[in-house]
Amino acid sequence: MPRASRHFLPNHVWHITHRCHERAFLLKFAKDRQCWLRWLFEAKKRYGLCVLDYVVTSNHIHLLVRDRGEGEIARSMQLIAGRTGQAYNQRKQRQGAYWEDRYHATAVDTERYLAQCLVYIDLNMVRAGVVRHPREWAASGYREIQALPDRYRIIDRLALIELFGVAKWSELQQTHAQWVEAALAGGALGRESCWSEAVAVGSEAFVASVKTALGLAGRHRVASPADDVDGFLLREAAVSYSPHFGHEMGALSPDNAIFWEQT
Repeated sequence: MPRASRHFLPNHVWHITHRCHERAFLLKFAKDRQCWLRWLFEAKKRYGLCVLDYVVTSNHIHLLVRDRGEGEIARSMQLIAGRTGQAYNQRKQRQGAYWEDRYHATAVDTERYLAQCLVYIDLNMVRAGVVRHPREWAASGYREIQALPDRYRIIDRLALIELFGVAKWSELQQTHAQWVEAALAGGALGRESCWSEAVAVGSEAFVASVKTALGLAGRHRVASPADDVDGFLLREAAVSYSPHFGHEMGALSPDNAIFWEQT
């Protein structure tokens, strides 16, 4: 996996992925996924993190956020990763790294590509074969979007309404559900590496604008057509990818899942 892109640009949407150390299944229990979510909620309160979607799997997380240009993403990731790892190590009397040293961030165009990325995140556990529908996985933004909790809301409803240009939340819920159902019906469950490995994904103009905005950091990045989506991406260095099994196989249930890594 390429080293993370941390050059956040104000008002851009970023898809963040962060894996457990050595791709170990350190988030396989619901209590650990809930711990990560509690600190995500705390980051929203402390730093004003604008969360658009998320899913916590058993060995990595996906997080879709909008940058406000106040350094809130980096501070939030430091808080969430640090406190989640600390809690796990204390409970297990464990020492050593909990996360890979760096998370990866991909800028996402806010046209149709944002909807594609949202659905890709929502279907992560379906791709892994753990659930049949995203509503069955508790640690997910899909469930929060479709059935907003009365307390501890994480997702920024107003930001999603603005980005998708809808009039009210119920309209976005309906449209979002239709996107997911269409993807399920069409069998669109393959891995799309662009969302987790590219620096930017979107139209040719969007990708070019990100490359320019990154300045020296974007100088050696290569813009090219995307294989996974009908658009363009700004590439990182080429890397290989292979699924990784845990050392111990367990039941493929939502509350205690050991499964192929999906990103």
